[in-house]
Amino acid sequence: MEPVIKLSNIVKNYKVGTQIVRALRSVSLTINKGEYVAIMGASGSGKSTLMNVLGCLDTPTSGHYWLNGQDVSHLSDDELAEIRNKEIGFIFQTFNLLPRNTALENVMLPLVYAGVRKQERMVRAEKILAEVGLADRIEHKPNELSGGQRQRVAVARALVNTPSIVLADEPTGNLDSKISEEIMRLFADIHEKGNTLIVVTHEEDIAMHAHRIIRLKDGEIESDQINPNPKI
Repeated sequence: MEPVIKLSNIVKNYKVGTQIVRALRSVSLTINKGEYVAIMGASGSGKSTLMNVLGCLDTPTSGHYWLNGQDVSHLSDDELAEIRNKEIGFIFQTFNLLPRNTALENVMLPLVYAGVRKQERMVRAEKILAEVGLADRIEHKPNELSGGQRQRVAVARALVNTPSIVLADEPTGNLDSKISEEIMRLFADIHEKGNTLIVVTHEEDIAMHAHRIIRLKDGEIESDQINPNPKI
């Protein structure tokens, strides 16, 4: 298996007033192409900081992060933005959809940044919306969609650029249990198609869908285990 992500001795410190907060303490980790990984931990465990580093939203204080073999640990903000747009699909708890844009326009957005021509943008966005079960909702705006449908739009937007990794931050946090299960079934489909999927969650039942579960505590990896019976 080829690693899509490799972290070596990642440290992340923040200065809060006169104090230094050690959010990540020498974290080393390898995630291979096509893995389905859950990152768990209580509030303050470092999981959000780790997600920000993995998603190229933040750079580590020290250590190295290779994404597809490229060391992205200390790139500039502009370079990180380019990497994010090419390599990473984000799915957020709050959906982060543009309220005045249709589902189709929201999904096309990463392709606009990538410089894809309009006709191709529409074709790719329509195809991916159909794949997440929203072929009949492409002209609807977010306020005309249910919570589950909005999250499906967010999933489609994350996938439209065929990213190296899909990074989901508490993806079911705003959804009821029935809709949460629907979204997790959709994640299983995404993984089966060969995508590398990383879900950051504090919910045990959501983590149990993943094939590998990494638990953080006090900025360190407490455990990293294969899940023998992932939920379907």
